[in-house]
Amino acid sequence: MFSKKTVEDIDVSKKKVLVRVDYNVPLDNELNVTDDTRIKLSLPTINYLIKNNAKTILMSHLGRPKGKIEPRFSLDPAAKRLEQLTGKKVKKFDRIFSPKIKEYIDNEMDYGEIVMLENLRFDPGEKDNNDELARSLASLADIYVDDAFGAAHRSHASIVGVTKYLPSVAGFLMKKEIEVLTSILESPERPFLAILGGSKVSDKIKVIENLLGKVDSLILGGGMTYTFLKAQGYEIGKSICEDNQINFAKDMLALAKKNNVKLILPVDIVVAKEFDSEADNKTVSIQSIPVDWMGLDIGQKSAELFGNEISIAKTIFWNGPVGVFEWNNFSKGTRSVACAVAGSQAVTIAGGGDTLAALKKYNLSSKFTHISSGGGAAMEFLEGKELPGVVSLMDK
Repeated sequence: MFSKKTVEDIDVSKKKVLVRVDYNVPLDNELNVTDDTRIKLSLPTINYLIKNNAKTILMSHLGRPKGKIEPRFSLDPAAKRLEQLTGKKVKKFDRIFSPKIKEYIDNEMDYGEIVMLENLRFDPGEKDNNDELARSLASLADIYVDDAFGAAHRSHASIVGVTKYLPSVAGFLMKKEIEVLTSILESPERPFLAILGGSKVSDKIKVIENLLGKVDSLILGGGMTYTFLKAQGYEIGKSICEDNQINFAKDMLALAKKNNVKLILPVDIVVAKEFDSEADNKTVSIQSIPVDWMGLDIGQKSAELFGNEISIAKTIFWNGPVGVFEWNNFSKGTRSVACAVAGSQAVTIAGGGDTLAALKKYNLSSKFTHISSGGGAAMEFLEGKELPGVVSLMDK
């Protein structure tokens, strides 16, 4: 199913291996890692390289420093956490590349050891896919391993550029992500249900369009609901709406009907007088949204409707909360969906930062078959796009 070579298809023993990981992790005010999920996901590849006596050279981005050195985006906290998880010393450099770093890796570093370069995005050449930066990074190693699925949709120097200069293969996480997402697109156990939430239709145009040719049913929730309701002629009050996407919503409603896909929208809404965590709120039917109120969550009847559809599905993909789950007054809908999916007997896949944050909030992450590490990359893959970080790896 996975057509690219992996780290197991190449001899890494006594080799210098440059590994692109995704350590774009959240930090608190004291610069401690508050969620180490992405670091843990990289461990199978790192441990394999250690076991096979390779020199492991890690590189990642963190945050959006915009091509400038910003100490608050240093990878020092990630290196510290990786040391704790592996029990091995991680030598962290304060530069992305220098002759001294190359000298250390070539002549002082032992096989089985780990080093980490500084935040790639401190150099504007990373996002520009600068050839000089790519060549410099490649000069540190004999082999390149891409295990950063979360950045696979980016044509950056550390993702695409280096592959011109080194034998390039996938890590275990990259392989798993592509295999899982490919399986739900090509051979899902049916019924196949997708649940899409979030605030903007425009963020998910291509995903909705592509999935309407793949799924048996599609649940829409969150802010995008109101564009679809308005497209059907409902009053949506002050709810979020993309007026320039109303025609698209009408087209998708028609496409769902043509493809015999159940497109399920909420039937009742929790509305509030203003966008505030403590705002006055009430539950109304979609036919009765007051002109000066806004929708911030799905109601109980919608939660039951969604739950019934979830209960009969055999494959479920979920991206995007169905309400403002960060606020307790408007979190019941997302919690209800999360619990229903987690409790189902289906193959369950979740992706997207907000979705993962919700699952963590409700302690449900372990109940899912697969949690995708890359929201943006997963969505582009589900749009039917080729990911530059995958395309550039060696074919089997």
